[in-house]
Amino acid sequence: MRHMKHNLSGNRGGAVEEEFFKRHEAVLLERRRVDEQRRAARAALAAASRITDEALLDQLVTLGITADTLIALSLVPLVEVAWADGKLEDSERRAILTAARAAGLGSESAGLRLIESSLSEHPPPRLRELWRHYIKSVCATLSPEEKERLRAEMLQRARSVAEAAGGFMGLGSQVPSQEEALLTELAQAFGG
Repeated sequence: MRHMKHNLSGNRGGAVEEEFFKRHEAVLLERRRVDEQRRAARAALAAASRITDEALLDQLVTLGITADTLIALSLVPLVEVAWADGKLEDSERRAILTAARAAGLGSESAGLRLIESSLSEHPPPRLRELWRHYIKSVCATLSPEEKERLRAEMLQRARSVAEAAGGFMGLGSQVPSQEEALLTELAQAFGG
């Protein structure tokens, strides 16, 4: 009887131990799956953006930036210029949405949803800093001519947003001083 009792409790101990290892293995498999998804997202983002900085790619993936929402990240300067004076005018909102559609963001895209969310409240400063890292990394892969073209295009789009709310009753093309200062700051992100 004593031997049988030991055997039963030994089986129970084995079952508990087996359950422990099954749970531990499931946790490890889930971590591996998440890591693999993260690596795949980082690789897709690297291919779409030409970014090679692993830390920046990790930050972008952590923020939910994908190859699909990368276009939205490129539009951050427009959003920042619109919010430079602390408020977003309807004309600025329309100019940003027009630029987003022109850049290829469809009405159901995650990128457009990201832009729209930044139009409802001022985006955190971290987003501008992330854009700076993004643009620095992209510029490192460009020729001087390509870099200048990218800078000029970004500044032209951002200036059009600034001008959308400038002037008297929307007439004219005056750019408020806060927005002009931000345009200068954004241009500096492209380096020398």
